[in-house]
Amino acid sequence: MMATNGHDQINGKPRSTFCNRHLVWSTLLLVSILCYTPWLFWSSKTPLYCPPTSIKTAATEESRDRIPWSGDLRDLETRWNDLRFQDSNPRRTAPQRLRIALFVKKWPLRDSAGGLERHARTLHRELARRGHEIHVFTSSLTALDRTLTEDESRGLRFHFSNPTPAGNLKAREAWEQFLRANETLAGEGFNGGFDIIHTESVALPHGRARNFSNVVVSWHGIAYETIQSDIVQDLTRSSAEARPLDLHKAITERVQRVIEEVKFFTKYSHHVATSDAVGEILRTVYMLPLRNVHIIVNGVDEGFFRPAKVRGAAFRLKYGVPQGARLVMGMAGRLVKDKGHPLMFEALKTLLQTGNYSDIFVLIAGDGPWGSRYRELAPNVKIVGPLSSAQLGDFYNALDVFVNPTLRAQGLDHTLMEAMLCGKPLLASHFSSITKSVLVSGDFGYTFSPKLGSLRTALDTVIEDGKWVLEKKGAACRRRAEELFTAVKMASAYERLFLCIAKGNATGFDFCKYPLPPAYQ
Repeated sequence: MMATNGHDQINGKPRSTFCNRHLVWSTLLLVSILCYTPWLFWSSKTPLYCPPTSIKTAATEESRDRIPWSGDLRDLETRWNDLRFQDSNPRRTAPQRLRIALFVKKWPLRDSAGGLERHARTLHRELARRGHEIHVFTSSLTALDRTLTEDESRGLRFHFSNPTPAGNLKAREAWEQFLRANETLAGEGFNGGFDIIHTESVALPHGRARNFSNVVVSWHGIAYETIQSDIVQDLTRSSAEARPLDLHKAITERVQRVIEEVKFFTKYSHHVATSDAVGEILRTVYMLPLRNVHIIVNGVDEGFFRPAKVRGAAFRLKYGVPQGARLVMGMAGRLVKDKGHPLMFEALKTLLQTGNYSDIFVLIAGDGPWGSRYRELAPNVKIVGPLSSAQLGDFYNALDVFVNPTLRAQGLDHTLMEAMLCGKPLLASHFSSITKSVLVSGDFGYTFSPKLGSLRTALDTVIEDGKWVLEKKGAACRRRAEELFTAVKMASAYERLFLCIAKGNATGFDFCKYPLPPAYQ
């Protein structure tokens, strides 16, 4: 074994130096994570705090019309959803037709898709409707699907590559397809190929992206948030439950993953944070240039998710909810541990066992191992199974309040925005991604720290407030969601970002300026 000055060598550097640097990085990251942890455990009755905005931020909702923001959009430090682009005219066409290459690991099969895939489909469907040319580089399907046929008819062009054994995208094969398509566009005189390259998370590896200035990556979860989730899940363990033996190893590995992300995130030109909290982390912990980080909160299809009382009443009747029910709560998604279902099960069990809440009902859309446990709480708890987008709209309309008990801090769950668009208030975990972007005040619902006592207190408060208060909060949710969380609003923000940094600009106008002259409104 070779040595220099008594130390082992790693990449030509003394091992002691390498280890010391690694230790410093790990210590700094752990300290920063632990500093955030107390925020997670505020009581559900603690008023939510909205931090003041800096000089370079858009105005708040209340003052936006009185003090409009203006300037270079790359200097904007808050979410782009707050600004008014051309979304006041949602049926308009784009001021310039862009050729966009999208990299996504999987394309949704009907409604069986995660948040990342649903985001990709919702966003690029709307961009295609506006006249942009969308090329999707993704893994192949085992059989043609109705959704794919619809997407092709909407103008999306698919380039399939063989999936990995896990069903994900083979990056090398997809990249070769991209190069051929890019060369074809360049040969047709399109300013050297695609105007924008958009990747959902790391579907396009950083090694491929580093040589392109027109790459935009959307982050739906980062390693830093994963460590926070590990901490929360460990703190929710009961005293009788043993700590997993591999927890320390897992957290150590995640810290190393954060270090790796800090290094390779710089290879991507532009970053879209899908929540305000992630935007802050990318700028501070990951130390990315401020002008390269843009916050655009996810939007959902307002065509599916809108108030419909009659359809909601029919959904209740279909699943046996009595007309005299005092309150109907609901949850949707995967019924697994990290989504908070062990905690929620215990809270509902103790609630219903008191005997005072026999007229409280819970509808649960989705499937997973905790479905069988919830069935133990019948008839007050009813499992309705996985639902399509249209059925989910009816499901939300059957509720008085939507509950999201997640223990995962990663990303921002689409179900929150879907319920809000249907005019329903929220009861959700007090994570920064939720409280800084969606449930920003008590006007829109309730939060709880991921502890049984806090969740029970929050549930009691919801029941005590009753339908009149919940309807008032639900109306506020609908107004906020219409303003910020629609597919049209999201697509307008992404479209402006793409126009701002596009490789080719046929108009000669600076789309980074806000607001645009009236001729481009």
